[in-house]
Amino acid sequence: MNRAFSRKKDKSWMHTPEALSKNFIAYNAKFLGSTEVEQPKGTEVVRDAVRKLKFARHIKKSEGQKTPKVELQISIYGVKILEPKTKEVLHNCQLHRISFCADDKTDKRIFTFICKDSESNKHLCYVFDSEKCAEEITLTIGQAFDLAYRKFLESGGKDVETRKQIASLQKRIQELETENTELKYKVQDLENQLRISDLTSSPAGSVTPKSPSTDIFDMVPFTSLSSESTTPTRNGTQLPPVPIRSTEIKKDLFGAEPFDPFCCAVGDYTPDIQSKLDEMQEGFKMGLTVEGTVFCLDPVDNKI
Repeated sequence: MNRAFSRKKDKSWMHTPEALSKNFIAYNAKFLGSTEVEQPKGTEVVRDAVRKLKFARHIKKSEGQKTPKVELQISIYGVKILEPKTKEVLHNCQLHRISFCADDKTDKRIFTFICKDSESNKHLCYVFDSEKCAEEITLTIGQAFDLAYRKFLESGGKDVETRKQIASLQKRIQELETENTELKYKVQDLENQLRISDLTSSPAGSVTPKSPSTDIFDMVPFTSLSSESTTPTRNGTQLPPVPIRSTEIKKDLFGAEPFDPFCCAVGDYTPDIQSKLDEMQEGFKMGLTVEGTVFCLDPVDNKI
């Protein structure tokens, strides 16, 4: 069942869109840990991961270690896992990287999700004990994913390929404008050279320009209008001023700089921005599968 986009009539979203888009929903849980999995989706995949982490947790419990408590903050920006007292961010999982989320129908406390790590690109399965609200948390992640995807489409992510072509055309136009400016300068240089040639080859009796008068030391008198100007020139022609680019950098809803290419100049349209948009489009296109399933037969110890 894919609850992220097709909702059952007996189920509905848990929160208002404003609660997830302007703020976040917080849950307290115990963190059993995370482990690498081979696939981004699948009941069997998360079942094996839960069994593995439960076994590791029982070993640590026998050694006197307690299961750490964490705070989950769910919003359209992602799922943050924080240390509840210091609010230190332990993990920050962006929604477009989360591909699978499930809760245990035989144990209302256990839920898990699979997220693609941003650095290693490996799929990691996170497992939690959530004090009998596992289904609510999975539905909240599903709703946040749905809202984030809609925001992405509204922000211009609906047609990344078209925006690539627009950026390419804008870059080509800029190159042609630069070439046109260079040609204008060359024509101007040739006109100036032709003018000087006409003056030097003028017939007798024509007026020729006078050389500057010199002083008693045979030096050209100093004037405030020096021939060396601080403004760059090209063969006596002043170059147009260089436009000042705005230093303001806009933030997108996911914290990227900038999120929408239409909001930034051509020179700011870097490969990093485009690769980030491509990745987000690919992640959202994969979708989020939200399932309720039985992970294993043995219930988690109440004292985990």
